[in-house]
Amino acid sequence: MKTVLLDDRQNSLVQWVSQATGINTFGVKVRLLGNDLHILCENAECPQRWQTLLELLQALQQTDVDTLTNDEQPSIYQVLIYGRKKGEHRPQWCHRVYLNQLERHLEQALLAQTEMPISPGGSLIISNESLARQGDGDAIARYLSEHLSHLGIAVQVKIKPSAAKNNSQIVANRLWVFCQSSYSPDSSLLAETVAQKLRHLQLVGYQDAIIVAQVRGETEPDWRVRVDLTPPEVMLKEWARWGDVQAIARILTEELLGFEIALQTSLKESTLHIFCTPAFDPLETAPAPDKTTALQAIVPLLESIAPQAIISAAIYGQKTTDKQPTWIDWVSLPASKHPFLLTSALELARAGDQPAMIFLLERLLNPNLDWRLKTGGIRVLLVRKEDLLHIMCDAPVCPTRYQVSSKVTQFIRQLKISGITGVRVYGRRAGDKEPVWHHGADLEERSRLVPEATPEFAATSEYVNSLMIDENSEEILRPDLTNEKVKSFLKEASNNLLLNTNKLIRNLLLNSQIFTPSNQEIDENPDNQGIGSGMIWLALGLLLALQSDFMLGYVVAHTVENSPKASNNIVSPLSSQAQASSLSPNNQKTSFSNQPGTTELLNNDPSAFNASGFINDNNAQSGNLPAGPLKEKATSTAILLAARSQIPSFNARQLDEQLALYKQRLATKKRPPDVLIVGSSRALRGVDPVALSKALSSQSHSNIDIFNFGINGATAQVVDVLIRQVLEPQELPKIILWADGSRAFNNGREDITFNAIESSPGYKQILQKSPTKVKANEGNKNLKDPTEKVSNKPKTADTNIYQTTNDWLNQSVANLSASYKSRDQIKILLQKQLQYLPFSYQHSPVKSKVHITHDSEIDNNSSLQGVDFDGFLPLSIRYNPTTYYQKHPKVSGDYDNDYKSFQLAGKQDQAFHSMLEFTKNNNISLVFVNMPLTSDYLDPVRMKYEQQFQEYLLTFTNHPQFIYRDLSQLWTKANDYFSDPSHLNRYGAYEVSKKLAIDPMISWPTK
Repeated sequence: MKTVLLDDRQNSLVQWVSQATGINTFGVKVRLLGNDLHILCENAECPQRWQTLLELLQALQQTDVDTLTNDEQPSIYQVLIYGRKKGEHRPQWCHRVYLNQLERHLEQALLAQTEMPISPGGSLIISNESLARQGDGDAIARYLSEHLSHLGIAVQVKIKPSAAKNNSQIVANRLWVFCQSSYSPDSSLLAETVAQKLRHLQLVGYQDAIIVAQVRGETEPDWRVRVDLTPPEVMLKEWARWGDVQAIARILTEELLGFEIALQTSLKESTLHIFCTPAFDPLETAPAPDKTTALQAIVPLLESIAPQAIISAAIYGQKTTDKQPTWIDWVSLPASKHPFLLTSALELARAGDQPAMIFLLERLLNPNLDWRLKTGGIRVLLVRKEDLLHIMCDAPVCPTRYQVSSKVTQFIRQLKISGITGVRVYGRRAGDKEPVWHHGADLEERSRLVPEATPEFAATSEYVNSLMIDENSEEILRPDLTNEKVKSFLKEASNNLLLNTNKLIRNLLLNSQIFTPSNQEIDENPDNQGIGSGMIWLALGLLLALQSDFMLGYVVAHTVENSPKASNNIVSPLSSQAQASSLSPNNQKTSFSNQPGTTELLNNDPSAFNASGFINDNNAQSGNLPAGPLKEKATSTAILLAARSQIPSFNARQLDEQLALYKQRLATKKRPPDVLIVGSSRALRGVDPVALSKALSSQSHSNIDIFNFGINGATAQVVDVLIRQVLEPQELPKIILWADGSRAFNNGREDITFNAIESSPGYKQILQKSPTKVKANEGNKNLKDPTEKVSNKPKTADTNIYQTTNDWLNQSVANLSASYKSRDQIKILLQKQLQYLPFSYQHSPVKSKVHITHDSEIDNNSSLQGVDFDGFLPLSIRYNPTTYYQKHPKVSGDYDNDYKSFQLAGKQDQAFHSMLEFTKNNNISLVFVNMPLTSDYLDPVRMKYEQQFQEYLLTFTNHPQFIYRDLSQLWTKANDYFSDPSHLNRYGAYEVSKKLAIDPMISWPTK
């Protein structure tokens, strides 16, 4: 419907222009933008300017242009006419026509066409600004339209009477500016611009203006802003009255400008010093200003202002180049005669005078006087209630909390006003009733009658309205309520709740008829009764636990027997190679029949077929995505090894556990691994040691031993400490694979993990030892079993006996239990049954397009939250932006603490250089892999930092023993390879491992 109306409107305007000018309709184009009508006339030869203008102006005199548009279109204030030759892109001429001055435009066109000289008075076009200064509403609308129509904003102005703010008997005008557009313009961009234009007019008789923005077709306004139209000279006099030197100087300068006198002012103690010099003296030969003229202009102004706390003024007259004045005069000001003018604004504010506080706060928040005069600045409203001072700050653009709150709070704290124990600061957009933000600070400890939130008063609409308008509202707090009464009430309520709960439970047990009331309760010994009851309940509890364990074990056993076998649903590397990857890095499907070697692989792998001869659904749990095999979790083993270790803790649990697993691996294999993966959680989840080893075996690198030593939150400093200080040289591998990204090298962020390690007892013990400079390849032969040290030495106080005992008891009970080993299956069964209950709809799981099997549910819910014995953390969860951001906030790079104050120079850079030097001296290859990220994570801010980081690493590519591989933008759209926006899952780790194995730039070890 809107398109039809638009076509009809354009056709009528085009036909009207064509009839007026004689130009074919194909050569006429029109466009309505705001209150402007743009008409483009083009022909084989560019239309004559004045002839075309004359014809259009005559037509405009006879036609109301608004009748050619629909009713929803705002009034047209001006017409812009362009002339262009066909085929050209830019018009050869343009003419602006004000519809309220058609006669003047017509006269100008007639004179120009007859080539007669234009008389100065006849065809002079008066600007809309000159007409608007006279206070005419239509002229003001046209003036504003000149600055807003190019944004597609139409303007309409209305004038309504309003009571003056200082005297309700005086009626002042209020200007209503209605801005209409097809979109919602940002108030922070539009309000300040309109405020400057309106205040520039210096309208007389207007108190303020209300700017209302509304989207075309909507019934309610989008936002509104109040603009203070107080004339600049009135604002200057208000501040000058309080003794503001800058305001006084501005008033005197404007007054003396007509006498060609320039001045400078300074305030020393209570005397204002005024220096008068010639305003225009390029040759520096002009004499000093006339004393009589200067005094007659300055003294009456100072007496009318009567500045606060300024007793006298010293006026000097001097030449431009002279340092000594030609004449001096001393003048006493009204403050010397009136005692109430002697006190400064600061002293009045300390005594609690609110007008003085408002002036000082407004001066504090408006340091730029010119900006305040242009826009109205930040206005301060102040109300004192009891011992709290409430301060509202508003402006055409809402002041930010950072801009206002700390300044206001610190200023009020310095005043030390008697009886004020707290300050509450609010910020809002001028014209709004409710604040956008609030800030509270207590100047001293306050006694509160009831528990309250921080800040004390929430900035609700009811509270702000009562704060700023209604002074007769009822008090929120009860003054008769004391702390003792509140405590006694709460104690009584809690006792009653406890008694009622016990009584309710007792009645429920009696109603079940399993229990009967005892008549001898009063006669029996309470101690004996308690012991006997406890033994009975203990026996019943044990019996119930055994019964439940037996029944659960029976149910699980029969469920497993009756369900199809799914124990082999884990994808092995061989079988995964037999399947075609359904998600390639470019998200394209690949035909299974086109995969080379498919038949051969299936024939060589008997596990690929089930008993019926059909291919096993090995990829059902992973949605046909290949992944490495899931190995046994090492969480409990790592905890026990860390507890029994002689190495003190590093205040990082994962580092302690990974180190314990690594030491155990060294003791078992008697040599370090060939490849050691290090880095943060992106390495921990992003590189699969088993998949990498299998992929390398197909590249003639067989039996490559790999361990993943990833640590959550690890930075360059953490990796440097791990390689150079925590591990011994003989425990280091041949290749270190460092998998991470730019945020691990950011020196602007707080390095929480390293700070914890640095303050740990383990780090202190490392610093006490003298480092042994032994190369890794020379120390492999003398590698000793670390478990022998543990068995030969007595346990230290660091050994957690309670943890060991607890683990032994858990293991003993688990061996006796019939259902403990199947607890994961029990959890899945209970979840499936609970989802059919009436109340389960509130927490029903989101259905996924990918079918989740029984084993995959166990993977996602329980077993995959711990590393395996290779140190790898395999996560099966896939990143889905739709569901992920329903549970997690979407944080942009501007507010990501990992990229806070991003800079690459600093301690992280020093640690990286130490790593490069250490690996070079020990003949260890260092491969840094910039891990993949999603497009959701790589917003413009993070992308900029990633580019800086890549340029930074490229400067080290000539360094020996260092290799840099960038995979950051490899799979930005392959969400199925990620567990969250910046971390890979086990399927992504499998693909990364395969890609690294075939990378020709990396020299993998051979055996």
